[in-house]
Amino acid sequence: MIRLSLAALLLSSAAALAAPQQSQHHPQPAPVAVASAAASTPVAPAATLPRKLQLRPEINLARDLVTFGDLIPGLASEAAATAAFRAPGLGETGTIQVARIVEAARAAGIVREVSELESQGFAQVVVTRTARRITASDLEAAVKVGLQERFGVDARVFALSIDGGAPSIAVEPELTGDVSVLDLSFDARSRRLQARLAVPGSMAMRLKPLRISGQLVETVEVVVPKRLITRGETLGKDDVVVERRPRDGQGGEIIGDARAAIDKVARRALLAGVPLRSGDVQREEIVAKGDLVTIVYEAPGLLITLRGRASEAGAMGDVVSVTNPQSKRVLQGKVSGPGRVSVQPSAAGRIASAQ
Repeated sequence: MIRLSLAALLLSSAAALAAPQQSQHHPQPAPVAVASAAASTPVAPAATLPRKLQLRPEINLARDLVTFGDLIPGLASEAAATAAFRAPGLGETGTIQVARIVEAARAAGIVREVSELESQGFAQVVVTRTARRITASDLEAAVKVGLQERFGVDARVFALSIDGGAPSIAVEPELTGDVSVLDLSFDARSRRLQARLAVPGSMAMRLKPLRISGQLVETVEVVVPKRLITRGETLGKDDVVVERRPRDGQGGEIIGDARAAIDKVARRALLAGVPLRSGDVQREEIVAKGDLVTIVYEAPGLLITLRGRASEAGAMGDVVSVTNPQSKRVLQGKVSGPGRVSVQPSAAGRIASAQ
């Protein structure tokens, strides 16, 4: 009886110890099941894993602030619109070190770790602020309009020489209006002037007004090449342009009529933008010195031809000397084509005697 009770006690104690152990390990089958499922399911390809954020190496902006969206493509709209740095001034270029971008991105909660942002090996991002450049011709055009409207001065034959040269002016790229004159003073005797100018709507020029002083100088029309012309090249109508340049220093040999340059041959290399002089070009020679040519005399009902040798080179229309190699007689004729020299009817007797 005692033995049975002891056995029962031992059995009940063993059951009581086994129950908590089973309860303690009960949650473990779930990971086993997941592991089993993972073992039977193919692993997702690497392309589905989240990719790293990549920095742009270069940025062009029209705004005065650089956002994280400008620096890092693919961000959510709210994060992309977050301002990160101030952009360079209008028309200027600056750089931002990658380390500073990472630090700012972590502070803004864009990334948590440095490893989440990839710079592709470059150490800085180049930022360019786009702008519209105001040129010297823009300023000159505005001043000439102001002189006409306020003083009745026709300044078309003058150029504006700005003291110290034309300043470098950049305004907002979206502004397309002409430069306007706000204030203008002019001395007709000395042709000196002072002006304050602006581009309508430009905040940059409102904060920093443009003031210039200068003088009107008389100009002349000159012919300038649009591009480099090599020696021996024939100039076409699309190779030159007529511009107005200050008269002083140009000299009397300047070519002012485009017709005097077109279809002419460059005697030397001609630089783009440098005014042409009469000695820079010549007519294309179609008869060279020493060439055998055909001497032609033509009159109503009469045509005489004979061979001769050119004593000098000539272009179309030039009067050159030709010699009959047999009689050694010299004639004067006009170059009328390649290898062809025509003489006037008055020279008929001389032609006959030269044969």
